[in-house]
Amino acid sequence: MRVKVLSRNPDDFVRDTKLDLQRVPRNYDPALHPFEVAREYTRALNATKLERVFAKPFLSSLDGHRDGVNCMAKHPKSLSTVLSGACDGEVKIWNLTKRQCIRTIQAHEGFVRGMCARFCGTSFFTVGDDKTVKQWKMESPEYGEEEEPIHTILGKTVYTGIDHHWKEPVFATCGHQVDIWDEQRTSPKCSLTWGFDSISSVKFNPIETYLLGSCASDRNIVLYDMRKSTPLKKVILNMRTNTLCWNPMEAFIFTAANEDYNLYTFDMRFLESPVMVHMDHVSAVLDVDYSPTGKEFVSASFDKSIRIFPVDKGHSREVYHTKRMQHVITVKWTSDNKYILCGSDEMNIRLWKANASEKLGVLAPREKAAMNYNQKLKEKFQFHPQIRRIAQHRHLPKSIYCQIKEQRIMREARRRKELNRRKHSKPGSVPLVPERKKHIVAVVK
Repeated sequence: MRVKVLSRNPDDFVRDTKLDLQRVPRNYDPALHPFEVAREYTRALNATKLERVFAKPFLSSLDGHRDGVNCMAKHPKSLSTVLSGACDGEVKIWNLTKRQCIRTIQAHEGFVRGMCARFCGTSFFTVGDDKTVKQWKMESPEYGEEEEPIHTILGKTVYTGIDHHWKEPVFATCGHQVDIWDEQRTSPKCSLTWGFDSISSVKFNPIETYLLGSCASDRNIVLYDMRKSTPLKKVILNMRTNTLCWNPMEAFIFTAANEDYNLYTFDMRFLESPVMVHMDHVSAVLDVDYSPTGKEFVSASFDKSIRIFPVDKGHSREVYHTKRMQHVITVKWTSDNKYILCGSDEMNIRLWKANASEKLGVLAPREKAAMNYNQKLKEKFQFHPQIRRIAQHRHLPKSIYCQIKEQRIMREARRRKELNRRKHSKPGSVPLVPERKKHIVAVVK
């Protein structure tokens, strides 16, 4: 014998409060909603317009440095703490919730070239033009105690960058060569070099923690394995790479910021051609940092703007700029995936939202549901011409706008010249080189 039971869930028809709207039961049968797509399109269009109306990404400016901000570091354990180093040798520790400086250290004579925090967050390291590597406590000194480093290592040459291992008491510095240091020793336990040139940046891989990558001024990107005493392989590009950043979710992927206005995402197993070429900046790209999700990265450029790129897209989804912001030297994406920090020439650190139109603070459940619904609508209709035009439009400073126009004309001229040359040459004598391979000179193993 079969028994059918009627069951009614009170959540479907009972209001939360007396002031709440009446809940209306809805039949989802498509036959009853013949104009559903038209209504959804209008909603998607309105949601896209409102997104652009509420796009106010700039939050605040942290001022206090007396010279240009040259480098920044994130605290591995605390979301509200960030460290910055300036061109006058000064290091500041900031509290982002209060938006104020909590400690200032005169760390070096000359530029602070690089800084990084220890994986446990108890101390941090700085390198400067005075040929020293210094380790400092993260906490402020006690009353009456001197502000002095825990350790100081005096090197033979100027160090231009530093990065700490993600799990072990080991750090790497770069300058004339890449040195691997143990925290307890005053001499490097291993020195790695390939060719003779100044190395500008060194980065540990966050997943395969024994891997390192470095950029040199002879246009090389060199990869090292800490377990060996020799480099693994290198790729030579057309122009110099300023820095690189490893993807925190995919072990073999890294993105390099280049002088030729582009960023290149490589798979370290196949260096013959980059996975993606990201083209939108109109001047040299000086810094790059990944979001904790590994799906996007932010880049800082000499053209006084920062851009957010999806990893799998060649063009940026967002560009941030202000009238006062000058050449952006360093950029960081916070570990909660919500904010971006950038340090620039005119002594300011700026705090931006990662999603320009995101509402900050606690959201009501209905608000959250409406936002998710609007997001899905925008994704559904993202390729419709009107919606696409509104979503992609950005106001740019006149200088950047004119340079983009000029570069587009130059690119078209180069393409036309190549087509004409191929058309009037013997078949096969002018090979068709894809855009991804144009910028790679050689791969040496």
